[in-house]
Amino acid sequence: MPQTIRLPETMANWPLPRRLNPHYAAVVEQSAEWISSFGAFGPKAQLAFDKCNIGLLATMSYPTLSKEHYRIGCDLMNLFFVWDDHTDPLSAAEVRAIADCSLDAIHNPDKERPEGESVIGEITRQFWVNALASSTSETFQRRFKYKWEEFLRAVIEQAEDRDSDRCRTVEEYLSVRRLTIGAEPSYAVAEASMDLPQEVFDNPLLVALRRDVTDLIILDNDMSSYNKEQAVGDDHHNIITIVMRQKGYNLQEALGWLAAEHKVREDRILTTSWPQVAALKFSPDVDELLKYYVDHVLNWPRANDSWNFESGRYFGSEGLRIQKERVVKLLPKRQPARVDM
Repeated sequence: MPQTIRLPETMANWPLPRRLNPHYAAVVEQSAEWISSFGAFGPKAQLAFDKCNIGLLATMSYPTLSKEHYRIGCDLMNLFFVWDDHTDPLSAAEVRAIADCSLDAIHNPDKERPEGESVIGEITRQFWVNALASSTSETFQRRFKYKWEEFLRAVIEQAEDRDSDRCRTVEEYLSVRRLTIGAEPSYAVAEASMDLPQEVFDNPLLVALRRDVTDLIILDNDMSSYNKEQAVGDDHHNIITIVMRQKGYNLQEALGWLAAEHKVREDRILTTSWPQVAALKFSPDVDELLKYYVDHVLNWPRANDSWNFESGRYFGSEGLRIQKERVVKLLPKRQPARVDM
């Protein structure tokens, strides 16, 4: 294993710039106070969580949302990362129990959560109560609940893989990772102010566009998180490890493969699926909604890539240097620890 690796510049040609929501400062602080009020972590884990700057991900991911709907996005990002940090070390049975309480909270937001349940149940419930108070769009509510359930089922499947030490192929991995990455529930937040018809949402051209955008997010996320994950032996659910095992590549060759796959999808979006979706015609009102929604989806790869380097989640204080120089020193192997709760 080499001492250092060079990360490919996967997003160098992506045309959408880094943008920030103008309500960033006030809303991020409110959402951070809300999530910290649950006491989901002990002091050490809370400090590490705070350093991730999850509010920055939300402000770059939702640059055009109103203050109220941007708050939904901020709270959702906090929920996602509490979920990740609580469940990553757990067995499939433990993950399933937490997923069940989260799903029940989404479907029954007025129901008091039972004593002794994971804090994620109450976090989910409050998140959804606040979202319902901010958005009257029945389409958003219905679609988000469906996508949230897909996410929960997929993370259970991921935990089952971890329990059984299952080695997926690249395509098998992508089939579940497209759900565990949480992209579809995240895209749905853009619909808080609209009712995008189901036949538009299900149009094969738009489905293909969303899938390729999600793959860009996966590839960039796995590239950025690999070093941290390999150090604690939690890299089985990472496409770099899977490619090395399946294709016999070394680490730098696997990164080259990742860059090539990223380019295939980026080129397909920019030359084919985006122009095709832009050419779709329904009615003037629906066309405007579709344009807004697509702009939101296409913003995600830039937001994700920027946050990977600007936050402390994957590279600590070295993120901006690594973003510029692309050279990463591999971390030594160490034992993973359960979250300090």
